[in-house]
Amino acid sequence: MTGEPAKLTDLETYFARIVQTILELGGIALLIIIIIGGVKYITAGGNPQQAESAKKTLTYAIGGFILLALSFLILKLIEQFTGVTITEFKISQ
Repeated sequence: MTGEPAKLTDLETYFARIVQTILELGGIALLIIIIIGGVKYITAGGNPQQAESAKKTLTYAIGGFILLALSFLILKLIEQFTGVTITEFKISQ
């Protein structure tokens, strides 16, 4: 540590790290849910209720991924049309 006080612009770095961590954790959670759904489907053993539950799990996981990707793409589209960078956190001085 250098002993320097924190600056307001340090929030940019913290915010970027928090967003990156949240996206990474979301991706890991999505992968785990897809694996759980696949295992549930494989181990359903011909039981229609368990197979249906596994299909719903997989459907919701894939739907969540699509929703996450579409929301990011919509933000990028808004940036493209307006020219305002809304996916980056910058503090103007």
